Amino acid sequence: MAGGVSLLRLLGLYIALAESYQVWAKWVKTENPNLVVNEFDSVVLSCIIHSSQRKRIEWKKLKAGADFVYFDKQIQGDLINRAELEGDSSLKIRNVTRKDTAVYRCEVVFIETGQLDEVSINLTVQVKPVTPKCVVPKSVPVGKSAVLTCIEHEGYPPPRYSWYKNGDLLPRDPKSSSKFLNSSYKIDYDTGTLHFSVTSKLDVGEYHCIAKNGAGHAKCEPQRMDIYDVNLAAIVGGIFIVVLVLVIISIVVRLAYKHGFLAKKQPVNRYQASSKADSVDYVRSSSVDAEGDFRHKSSFII
Repeated sequence: MAGGVSLLRLLGLYIALAESYQVWAKWVKTENPNLVVNEFDSVVLSCIIHSSQRKRIEWKKLKAGADFVYFDKQIQGDLINRAELEGDSSLKIRNVTRKDTAVYRCEVVFIETGQLDEVSINLTVQVKPVTPKCVVPKSVPVGKSAVLTCIEHEGYPPPRYSWYKNGDLLPRDPKSSSKFLNSSYKIDYDTGTLHFSVTSKLDVGEYHCIAKNGAGHAKCEPQRMDIYDVNLAAIVGGIFIVVLVLVIISIVVRLAYKHGFLAKKQPVNRYQASSKADSVDYVRSSSVDAEGDFRHKSSFII
């Protein structure tokens, strides 16, 4: 009797384990949960189903929400004419673009049991960088700082940057190379900035930058940076000459005023005085006065 009870218990345990396996079994898998592909290539998102049950398959794109990619046996959304179901359940996308970067989920419903299983695939579409924009100062005073910049906005994932001088790669630490031992630069590989804290004559040369990610790389044309000496004596001498010229001009102007060469003009009187004095008589040339003639004397009053 005891043996029969033990057998029943073992049978019950077996049934429980079998049911648990049915519940927790992973029927849906993928060959690669993290796919990286270059832009404009094709890619297959594998969804492998280990079951002979009748099933319903759906694909969703998870990016700022969940959008159907394959539903009711049809391709949906922006993948229409660019995607198709390969085999029974895998998704093939042609001519991928950077907008296709997202997490895709294959969802499978087993019709007989009503169970749901799924698998997610992270797709990254890489974009090759274009020619970066480099800014290199043409000339810098010796002992001053200098900043060289390199930037590129098209590559995805965002590229990392490296700098070259006269064709030689600048190491992260200038002290690690005999060629750059006396340089004082720092490189930011994420932003593309090359910063010299104190420039010297040894920093003269042609510089260019390369932007690189998994899809490829691109570089800008080399640009020359010169380092020149600051002639303090010439600067001081120039200031002295300017001051001396201003002093001489001031002295000349004061002497000109003092000697009347730059005297102020008198205001012009618009009233014109008579050319004859008031005491002068105006008479006719004839000694005989004609009728109507008169003499104009100073005492004549109108």
